[in-house]
Amino acid sequence: MERQEYNINNMNTLYILLAIVGLFIFWVIFAYNRLVTLAYRAKEALSDIDVQLKRRYDLIPNLVETVKGYAKHESQAFENVTKARAAAISGGTNASLHDKAVNENMLSGALKSLFAVAEAYPELKANTNFMELQRELSDTENKIQASRRFYNSNVMELNSKIDMFPTNIIAGMFNFKKEEFFDLDEAPAQREAVKVSF
Repeated sequence: MERQEYNINNMNTLYILLAIVGLFIFWVIFAYNRLVTLAYRAKEALSDIDVQLKRRYDLIPNLVETVKGYAKHESQAFENVTKARAAAISGGTNASLHDKAVNENMLSGALKSLFAVAEAYPELKANTNFMELQRELSDTENKIQASRRFYNSNVMELNSKIDMFPTNIIAGMFNFKKEEFFDLDEAPAQREAVKVSF
């Protein structure tokens, strides 16, 4: 009788240990899959930013040509925009997010100077082509900001999970790396958005 009770106690202990091991394995799988999902969301959000930046790059030559037609002697502003656009494009996907942000800040500054030039030409401000380009660029700037915020919130969630216990153990075991934030605001003077309204 005692032996039978001993076997039952051993079986109960074994079942409890198996349940604990099973729960631990389930938790490891859940934590790993959560980290993978967050990493993919961050990559997807970064590609959304790239799509909007490409749209911005595509609009700029048309904008420059439209302004050139009215302000032919403002060549410095045109050169600055063209150089800044080329630097932003050449950075491409191989550049770090910090370098990309610096290039985007330079492009935003060049665009501000281009719009300042356009301010001096009332007939340009009344041009329907210019007004449409201005509207599209403003819409694109808003989408860039929204995409950047979405990316940064995904990166914050991923980085938090990588840092927090106990998922930091899983992150370390499977070599998950923190992602870099996409910050366009490098200095207080650059915190205002590109203004494209006249």
